[in-house]
Amino acid sequence: MGSAMAESAEGRVRILVVEDEQSYREALQAGLRKEGFVVELAEDGLDGLRQFAAHPPDLVLLDVLLPGLSGTEVCRRMKALASVPVIMVSALDAEVDIVLGLELGAADYVTKPYRLRELVARIQAVLRRVQPPSLPMPRHPSVGTTPVAEIVVAGPVRVDFARREVRTGARTVHLSRREFDLLSLLLSPPGQVRTRDELIDRLWSGRDLADTRTLDTHIRRLRVKLERDPADPQFLVTVRGVGFRFDADGRGTPDFDQD
Repeated sequence: MGSAMAESAEGRVRILVVEDEQSYREALQAGLRKEGFVVELAEDGLDGLRQFAAHPPDLVLLDVLLPGLSGTEVCRRMKALASVPVIMVSALDAEVDIVLGLELGAADYVTKPYRLRELVARIQAVLRRVQPPSLPMPRHPSVGTTPVAEIVVAGPVRVDFARREVRTGARTVHLSRREFDLLSLLLSPPGQVRTRDELIDRLWSGRDLADTRTLDTHIRRLRVKLERDPADPQFLVTVRGVGFRFDADGRGTPDFDQD
């Protein structure tokens, strides 16, 4: 793979690594290049922003604990400049830190130390969600979230996938990118049970405890935005010991735990 992809940089995925620790920068550059990516390096937030503004990459690996301008502030400014996926990387693994990164628009959050194999899998999962099919990507089978129809109506929810628009009745519901992707999976098709492992694999490409907690957080937020009573969900229901499903009939049957 590495040799075939190395023939030409044209069309290859460009990754901007913003990392102040030299050992991590060099290891990431060597490892990701072997995977067929074009890797550009920045040692602090300001340098990363400068490179990002001059030539937006296909994806950013952004350390949270940067000197001077913090990674969270860099992420906020990058998202204001261009719609490029950002994976935040940090030794901070508390749920509040992970959720903060996702709230700022990060596509994923990886905690140090990590294995290159896990990181590459997460990069691949993010790229599949945001890049057009024509862009070549190295390795791993597709686990994209393409819906079965452009518009799906399930219970009170109407989703226009082409416009990434969600409505309940006459009200437009504003979802984050990850919330929309989660809802897309649950509606493809409505009524189908999606296991926790499947949702985590599709959306976070990992199974650590942080991902499990993050999934629960996004489910709760969807319920707040879509359900009449989030404490007693009738549509986005939990299948005991398995995962979740979207019940278009809104029965909220007693066969399901309501968490």
